[in-house]
Amino acid sequence: MPMEKTFDAQEAESRIYAAWERADAFKAGANASRDESFCIMIPPPNVTGVLHMGHAFNNTLQDILIRWHRMRGFDTLWQPGQDHAGIATQMVVERQLAADQQPSRRELGREKFLEKVWDWKGKSGGTIIEQLKRLGSSCDWSRNAFTMAGAPNDPRTGHENSPDFHEAVIKVFVDMYEKGLIYRGKRLVNWDPHFETAISDLEVEQIEVNGNMWRLRYPLEGGESYEHVEKDEDGNEIFRETRDYLVVATTRPETMLGDTGVAVHPEDERYKGLLERGARVKLPLCGRSIPVVADEYADPTKGTGAVKITPAHDFNDWQVGQRAGLDVINILSTTATMFLKGNAEFESGCDPKMLAKTIERLDGQDRYEARDAIVTEAQDNGWLDGIDPDRHMVPHGDRSKVVIEPYLTDQWFVDTDKIVGPALDAVRDGTVKIMPESGEKTYYHWLENIEPWCISRQLWWGHQVPVWYAPALMDHEGEPEAVWRPFCAANQEEAFAKMADYYGHSDFKIVTERAEAEQMLKAAVGRTRTEGRIRSPQEPSALPVYRDPDVLDTWFSSGLWPIGTLGWPNWTEETQKYFPTNVLVTGQDILFFWVARMMMMQLAVVDQIPFDTVYLHGLVRDAKGKKMSKSTGNVVDPLEIIDEYGADALRFTNAAMASLGGVLKLDMQRIAGYRNFGTKIWNAARFAEMNGVFEPSVTPIDPASKPSATVNRWIIGETAKVREEVDKALNAYLFNDAANALYAFTWGKVCDWYVEFAKPMLQGDDEALKAETRATMRWVLEQAFTLLHPIMPFITEELWQVLGNEGMIVHADWPSYTAADLVDPEADAEMNWVITLIDGVRSARAQVRVPAGLKVPMVHTGLDANAQAAWDNNEALIRRIARIASLQGFDDMPKGCITVPVPGATFGLPVADIIDVGEEKARLEKSIAKLDKEIGGLSKRLNNPKFVASAPEDVVEEVRDNLTERTSEQDRLKEALERLAEIG
Repeated sequence: MPMEKTFDAQEAESRIYAAWERADAFKAGANASRDESFCIMIPPPNVTGVLHMGHAFNNTLQDILIRWHRMRGFDTLWQPGQDHAGIATQMVVERQLAADQQPSRRELGREKFLEKVWDWKGKSGGTIIEQLKRLGSSCDWSRNAFTMAGAPNDPRTGHENSPDFHEAVIKVFVDMYEKGLIYRGKRLVNWDPHFETAISDLEVEQIEVNGNMWRLRYPLEGGESYEHVEKDEDGNEIFRETRDYLVVATTRPETMLGDTGVAVHPEDERYKGLLERGARVKLPLCGRSIPVVADEYADPTKGTGAVKITPAHDFNDWQVGQRAGLDVINILSTTATMFLKGNAEFESGCDPKMLAKTIERLDGQDRYEARDAIVTEAQDNGWLDGIDPDRHMVPHGDRSKVVIEPYLTDQWFVDTDKIVGPALDAVRDGTVKIMPESGEKTYYHWLENIEPWCISRQLWWGHQVPVWYAPALMDHEGEPEAVWRPFCAANQEEAFAKMADYYGHSDFKIVTERAEAEQMLKAAVGRTRTEGRIRSPQEPSALPVYRDPDVLDTWFSSGLWPIGTLGWPNWTEETQKYFPTNVLVTGQDILFFWVARMMMMQLAVVDQIPFDTVYLHGLVRDAKGKKMSKSTGNVVDPLEIIDEYGADALRFTNAAMASLGGVLKLDMQRIAGYRNFGTKIWNAARFAEMNGVFEPSVTPIDPASKPSATVNRWIIGETAKVREEVDKALNAYLFNDAANALYAFTWGKVCDWYVEFAKPMLQGDDEALKAETRATMRWVLEQAFTLLHPIMPFITEELWQVLGNEGMIVHADWPSYTAADLVDPEADAEMNWVITLIDGVRSARAQVRVPAGLKVPMVHTGLDANAQAAWDNNEALIRRIARIASLQGFDDMPKGCITVPVPGATFGLPVADIIDVGEEKARLEKSIAKLDKEIGGLSKRLNNPKFVASAPEDVVEEVRDNLTERTSEQDRLKEALERLAEIG
């Protein structure tokens, strides 16, 4: 049955993928013929996720490497899986409950709510897997892992064969806790008031907003005053005033009630006298006395140079507070309302009368309501110095979209200082390579300045912290305070065993939360002896026990992704052989949040690196280099691209733009162009089929057999060259070089030149030459399909099957022949001479606009022996393709000719009588002059330092691109004008 006229990607892709899956084509070890393994761990997409261009780009590169290694016989595993995405998943399920008018999370309670989450995961959590299949991702889906696999009540839907990831996570936490690598402490964190949880830096979006800078007057304590002097840049006094107050500038007046100091620069002449005498100020509204401290954080050139310090609500202030030994006072609740009443830290040191009034007015107010009230109070009572408009960055939760608060709270932390060393050493000594090299500098910067890692979240969906609390034993008499001792264990049974050793009995009652435990404790204390040893009840009394309600940050569990997905701690020989894995392909934005943490965690847990190479890429941007966002309306849906152009066109585009460290600009015209590339390949195969190339009787030629036809020897050599280019590029992770080499070879050398050169041989009367050419063309096309397969898997598999090849191309053997073995120097020189001549003639004709179909005479001024032989051997071919009517030799080049130089000869095209030279010159000169103007304007913009510094990066990049494009166009026109100048 003859081939269809076109490749129907929409119909074929799902059919082909289903066939691969039925054949277990992607299973670990499929097609293995060597001992070496090759393993890639997919960066796990969120279980809530849908495919976006970042996923499509990232997974294309991984799939290219996996398919390439699988075809080369490596024992290959592409490990798939999904992250449980704590905050995102909890948000999705809560919204669904609200939409369905079901009880809320808190109304359901933890256990019932988690049942709802598991139910949602089973029904909707596999969306992105099906989407990755549409892209052609050849993961071993039978091993699909999930970062919550094995957790309590896991129904194992969608990750039936996943290792028990929960066991691995809990074991690592317990081991690290017992080694002193994990601890609970009070530190400042990013706090989302909507979800009431700590979040990571990566979940914070910095958004520029129009706001204000409020200048507030803090009165000096004890009626003191100072001489405030302002000077200009030359040191000349421009203002002097006696003040009994300090002016501080802030964008967040609502936090002033948590101020515990005012910082000024130690070299700021305005405030040196205040520092020398240890001045203090009285905080308006509450009367708290706070010191003026010296710290270089205060910038004398910004605002007033005096900075209010609120250590509990600002990361920079926290550092200042630590250096100056300032108190830390939290004045906000978990929902960002004012927490004043009953707040002992806030009330301490305040004036009682002022305090009562402030609590009455502000306690429980939303932070922004409190801001307005404080500003009004300042204005009404004379301590508002002024308001200045100010545009500044404000942190927002990437999911909740509310303003994030720096918040002082008790959290669980990894003591990263104790585990960071080996992760740094592994990159420094070259054991792990980060590409591009700029990534290494970022890696060093993060890890050399690492802070404790907050790993707890105040959510319900996630790995619950494996710590149980029971009352601590007291040595003093009387009622014990509610002090709770932690017991860290893999499960409740082990925790109770540890408690039994501690208390000397095993009478415990588990309760759901701390408040209930505290009530039980109070009741229990009344039934114990007065020495306070609650282990000695006068009557049976179970001790209350509650589990830490927090869950672990998803970055903690995904930090164990390499070993967790391979079954650690229950290694088997079948899984352990893939570890350490080979390469991690991921976005540079998570180099610290994920890559560095995997390095630290794997080295801390199993004392091995997780991978030997890290390939980093940037964000996929639009054609102009702008970041894709819903607000600008330039988001591109990869599934829509696949629907319109096919997966192969998208994949080839991804590969072609994947220059190491380059900007990733997605251009729809480029995608359309690569769809046309697929059409070109299909048409070449159809031509071959119509000329008997794929008849069952035709066996692909042995490329080492040295066919008789020069053209056939040449194309075999070109195939060997591109095989080496592709392997070299992929070994170096230069995906764009591999794609460009294949494009130039397949479209240019095979579909254009070789098909054209082969036509007279396939359609001639020489049966032996016809048979040789069929066998050569079959081998060349099959090699082209094979080399293209990792990038364009669907069309190559379809062609492989339709044209009668055995098996599947996904498991075809990758070639290993070399150019040294297959390139015939004489054939190579002769055919490349022919191509150079034809290209030169075509270019000359096009530049001076000779009508395309017109056959023109050609002259020459002598050919050397090699050029003469090449002409004689290929005259008919050259004349037909270049549309040459005749060839005549002259001692000197006749007038009215444009020249075409090639090795060993100079040819000329006499066009003076064919075109209007004067008119053509005028057209070119006019176009060049227009481009001169445009180039001048663009150059002027780029030479303006203000424009380059202040304009958005994508605008500057667009101007640079326009300048390059116009300069290139002008060079082309000038070359054409120079050709016309030859004519006279």
